[in-house]
Amino acid sequence: MMKRYTKQETSWMLYDWASNAFSIIITTAVFPIFYKAQATLSGVDGADSTAYLGYTIAIFTFILAIIGPILGTIADYEGYKKKFFISFLSLGIFSTFALIFVPEGEWLLLLIFYTLASLGSTGANLFYDAFLVDVTENKRMNKVSARGFGLGYIGGAIPFVFSIAVILLAQQGIIPISSTTASKIAFLIACIWWTIFSIPLLKNVKQVHAIKRDPKPIRTSFLRLKETVTHIREYKYLTIFLIAYFFYIDGVGTIISMSTAYGTDVGVDATVLLIVLFVTQIVAAPFAILYGRLADRFSAKIMLNVGIMIYIVVCIYGYFLETAVDFWILAMLVATSQGGLQALSRSYFAKLIPKHKSNEFFGFYNIFGKFASVTGPLLVGVTSQVTGKSNAGILSLIVLFVIGMIVLFFVPSDKKIKAMS
Repeated sequence: MMKRYTKQETSWMLYDWASNAFSIIITTAVFPIFYKAQATLSGVDGADSTAYLGYTIAIFTFILAIIGPILGTIADYEGYKKKFFISFLSLGIFSTFALIFVPEGEWLLLLIFYTLASLGSTGANLFYDAFLVDVTENKRMNKVSARGFGLGYIGGAIPFVFSIAVILLAQQGIIPISSTTASKIAFLIACIWWTIFSIPLLKNVKQVHAIKRDPKPIRTSFLRLKETVTHIREYKYLTIFLIAYFFYIDGVGTIISMSTAYGTDVGVDATVLLIVLFVTQIVAAPFAILYGRLADRFSAKIMLNVGIMIYIVVCIYGYFLETAVDFWILAMLVATSQGGLQALSRSYFAKLIPKHKSNEFFGFYNIFGKFASVTGPLLVGVTSQVTGKSNAGILSLIVLFVIGMIVLFFVPSDKKIKAMS
């Protein structure tokens, strides 16, 4: 099936395969459970530790949201995009590796290295997303972006299987290591996988659309950024889409990053959580690809609305979650739309922007997504502490999806974008 894609498209998509090891092992599954256990070991209450994780996510997303557009504008100059990508990639991999050496019970130090690792991961993704305009053309973007997410879920599932195997064997006493050591082995697996499968992008993908270098790139970049902000009205539909994206991706990101902490708080066993998350990866892969195909047939806008409606159902169902079976149902609902919603958001936005300023505009895409990710975790954290119930936190996210859907109504369909270009 990959023969249908160019070498550059395939190399670009493989980074989703590579980076999803971090997403599933560190962001979603093993690290949150490991962190919760370490916090409990130090006497931190469950609701408080969930809140601290939410605050940590808010901090690193706020940092990247501030610097994203600035770095993106500089990266539009010839030869800069890949340099920034490599810098953030290195920060992410080395900080993830550092998690292995954090002493037992040092939950605060864990959060510090988690912040640095997440900065590296999300920063690299900013420039990775911007490479989409360099590897393919507009009419193939839905398909390529969705295929990338599909590969990402499979690529994340494989190292996750090895991680689960090590953790379960340790818990059963089959291999003579502690659960703490088993979790740290999982962190190592994420590092190795992420590093190896990033190589095709580093080797084969180049910056095609760029601005000629300037003698004073930093100063000129600030002036270009100011000019874009000043003339933002010229990008009417792009602005409207970013506002919609701000709201609905807030809910998506919060549910992804805090799902295991939430499941732990409502009493779902850690082993069950890991198995559910693995199955979610497997189910999400074909659905991400399906969203790409349906977007080509109907439109990305229609499929974005479908995904948002499913997440509204997730929020409502999540409030009443009580058992492991409920968590299974919730996870499968998320799996049907998680990748598709993110993939089509990326490709839809890429069609709207000027190709030679892709990094600058993906910097804005990042700032809207990351500032949104500040709001969601804070909302969940505050609501959880005020009510004493994690269930109330997930229900509060429903307003974000509703607002996002309303604003999305005012953006054009894919066909209208094609007619305007």
